[in-house]
Order: sequence, then structure tokens, then C-alpha cells
Amino acid sequence: MSSSQTDRPTYEGRVLPRPEDEVVDQGLAFDLGTLFDRRRALQVLGIGVAGGALAACGSGSSSSGSSASASGGSSATSSSSASADGDLTEIPDETAGPYPGDGSNGADVLEQSGVVRQDITSSFGDSTTTAPGIPMELQLTVLDIRGGGAPMAGAAVYVWQCDALGQYSMYTEAVQDENYLRGVQVTDESGVVTFASLFPGCYAGRWPHIHFEVYPDEASISDASNAICTSQVALPQNACDTVYALDAYTGSAENLSRLTLATDNVFGDDGGVHQLATVSGDTSGYTVALTVPIDTSTEPTGGSAPTGGGGPGGGGGQPPAPPTNG
Repeated sequence: MSSSQTDRPTYEGRVLPRPEDEVVDQGLAFDLGTLFDRRRALQVLGIGVAGGALAACGSGSSSSGSSASASGGSSATSSSSASADGDLTEIPDETAGPYPGDGSNGADVLEQSGVVRQDITSSFGDSTTTAPGIPMELQLTVLDIRGGGAPMAGAAVYVWQCDALGQYSMYTEAVQDENYLRGVQVTDESGVVTFASLFPGCYAGRWPHIHFEVYPDEASISDASNAICTSQVALPQNACDTVYALDAYTGSAENLSRLTLATDNVFGDDGGVHQLATVSGDTSGYTVALTVPIDTSTEPTGGSAPTGGGGPGGGGGQPPAPPTNG
């Protein structure tokens, strides 16, 4: 944990993601962690927990701040995946796309010393170049469905994304020698990882998103086939519209105008309902949060590039080139 995190106020030993707000206003991901901590305590005492309590938590209102939904008109109601009866729904397996950087398609950042880091805004190793973009804190809360929905502590989460211009380090020609916006964190006792990153741009053919893989532990990241989950975070349209109006995101607004979650070749199966993040903040810095329930008894099906569809998210083609005006 970075020094900036340790200086922040905590509740029950966990860092508050929104230190300026009350404990009850820390967002759904934090609330779920609190619920499961209490659930384990009740189980030790032999007291059952009503399923309705979890259902109520999963369908509650979004966090305070400028939380936004993909529709662009109303706030996102949940960053977790919960079914009607209150049981957690496993986050959908998704493609790792053509640019994973995990060794499954050429480049492998996971074999490089220094990849385990909280701040992924800059390259490490031979370069210290910082990616362009608006600051964004990414918070993922990993839950163990087989463990009764308890936080999955000690899991390694590998995150990667494009920069403000839609470029992927290690693949796009202009940034092929960079490895920024890629990194690994290990979940804490609350199942949480936090990355200091940058709001990604929107390139042609794909809804704005962030990739991630979950591994059983840090030692497992040496082989991409060890991943127990490969999925993506979908970003709400309201926040995207605001960010993409900035000069640093040239081309993103136009690309986004041609897309919807329903027509995206990854999120289109269900409109991204289980992967739509809650977002708070403004252009001085955003917080993006998503709860990631994983069922370790199911066989992972993600990781391969999708078939069909246009743009860089498709099964082939070239890494996205920097967009041009017009």
C-alpha cells in the first residue's frame, strides 16, 4: 500500500475510498466488503444472515458524487452483480483482446520486474514516460462466490487499458516501447485492489473499457493460463461524454457517438449490466469502482480475442493508431 493510502482515514481497518464522505456514503463496493466482514462474524456466532440483506445491498442506490450510468440519464444503481434472489452472479468472462501483454499474444509485461505496482500511469524499466489522460483511481473488489461471497484476499489482479488516444502500450507502433497503463496488485483482506491510472480514450469499434485478469495469487501471473477470470470494466456514458470533450481525448467523442453498450461486440450480450462501473469525481480526477464476483468452480472461458466486430477489439487487425482531427 502506498504512503498516500496509509494517510487516508479507515473504517474497520479498510481505507475509505471517499474520505470526505460519511462511512455510509463510501459506495457499493465498500458496503459489500463491510457486509461480508459482518457476515463472517455472525457465522462464527452461529447466527444466519438473511438473503434479503444481500439483495438489498446489491440493488441499492449508487454512491454520492457524480455517479453516472451508461444511458447518460440516470445514476448507475449497482457496481456489483446480483441476481433477484440476492445471490451473487459471476462476472461474465470476456476476451482479453489482441493486446493483453500477458504473453498469450506476443508481448509479456508480467515477466518484467516492477509490474506489481499501484501507480500504472507511467512506464517502468527502460522508460519513465507518463501516459496522457485525466487521473482515474480504479477500485476492484473481488468476491469469492464459492466462499459464500466473502472477499477473495491474496488474489493477483492484472489491469491493462488504452491511453487517452486509444493506444495500447507494447502494441501500438507509437508506444510499442512503453509499458504504461499495465500493472498488478494483490487483493487485501477486503478483496480490494486500487490502481492509480488514467481515464481511457475511446477508439473506433469498442465501448470505453478497462481489461483485467484475476489470478489465484501473485506467483501465478507467470502464466496467463492460470487466470481464473478474464473480464472488462465498462465505463458509464455520462463520465465519458465529459472527459471526451477535452482536447487530450481527440477523436474519442466521435468514436463514442457511433457506439452503444448494446451494440458493442463485448458488452452487447447483456448491455454490460454486470460490468458497468460506478464513477464519481470530475475532470480533476475520477474514481471508478466495480465489484467482481468470481466462481472458482466454473471453467474460465475468457482470454481469446472476439470474433467479428470492427475496430481494435475484434479478432485481428492492427493496434489503434492515434486518432486525427476530423
